[in-house]
Amino acid sequence: MKVVELANQRYATKRFDSSKQIPKEHIENLKEVLRLAPSSINIQPWQFTFIENPELKAELAKVSLHNEEKINQANLLVVFSVADDLDEFQKVVESSLPQGLVDWYNSIRKTLPESELKNWFAKQVYIALGVGLSACVAMGLDSTPMEGIEGDKYQEILNHKSYKPILALAVGYHSEEDRNRVEVTPKSRRAAEDVIISL
Repeated sequence: MKVVELANQRYATKRFDSSKQIPKEHIENLKEVLRLAPSSINIQPWQFTFIENPELKAELAKVSLHNEEKINQANLLVVFSVADDLDEFQKVVESSLPQGLVDWYNSIRKTLPESELKNWFAKQVYIALGVGLSACVAMGLDSTPMEGIEGDKYQEILNHKSYKPILALAVGYHSEEDRNRVEVTPKSRRAAEDVIISL
């Protein structure tokens, strides 16, 4: 399928069919796609937690604001977390990146206030989210990106120490009752001439 066709097909799923199971191969492929996601200077300030356990999903759903129903219906919940303990992440940088990038990161860390550095990290996680959304539709999976989670409570439930959950992705197959499907509610985007500038 062509990339434009995939972009037209993807939408934020509002209702999932929990009876349809995601093939394990698709889940493993999604893990690998996220691992390979690009980031500035290859910094990779993230962790991706894959949750299929219904009881754990239900516990997280309760602290997901208006997203509770979607999480409970979806077969898979992927939690996107960002490095939050800079000293712990320093060890990751030094053990996983070549020295040139370590030096580059160290110079960035010295010049940016902690809040700006963490904001830069979070932007990288959103790049990974975009890659994940595209991978899902390419595999015939439906998904919903969700900022509507209580990150601190997710962190406690998942026992994350040095990474903080900032968003989640519900993955599965849409229900025929989902009125957000593009066949029912056509995709709505601004006109190309309003958002694309060709020079």
